[in-house]
Amino acid sequence: MSNSSNSSNHETQTWLTQEAADRLKAELADLEGPRRADIIGKIESARAEGDLKENGGYHAAREEQGKMEGRIRQLKHMLEHAHIGTPPAGESGVVGLGMLVTVDIGGSEIKFLLGSREIATDDVDVYSEKSPLGAAVLGAKVGQTVTYTAPNGKTISVAVLEAQTYF
Repeated sequence: MSNSSNSSNHETQTWLTQEAADRLKAELADLEGPRRADIIGKIESARAEGDLKENGGYHAAREEQGKMEGRIRQLKHMLEHAHIGTPPAGESGVVGLGMLVTVDIGGSEIKFLLGSREIATDDVDVYSEKSPLGAAVLGAKVGQTVTYTAPNGKTISVAVLEAQTYF
């Protein structure tokens, strides 16, 4: 049993390609440098206008600052905890992180990338391995049908049609 639990812990870790990690590092540097300085300048300028209660520019700049600081925290956390490279190849025909998965849900074929949206380089739908659908298909074999509970409480059957490496 310990072997399968080690495997499942390993599969749920976030993987980023080197390209995605570099892109995120560049975004973080921009946010922490020029963008942060720009927001601080906007706040100082709006503050100099006087009464802050009715100062729309001040409140907009503070809201923008809050969103930016949230994104900075998100990027730092992701970069500190992600594995850079390609997820280890799993068993052939088994859905894993970083795979382009095709499933059949109620007669509709859906193709998506399983993992973090940060690794997607194309315009492709991305489902986290922590989402109900992602968690259901993670570790499933091609040809297998799995079920998950949707947010509305319905149990949904999903047939795994194909799984191919995205990286």
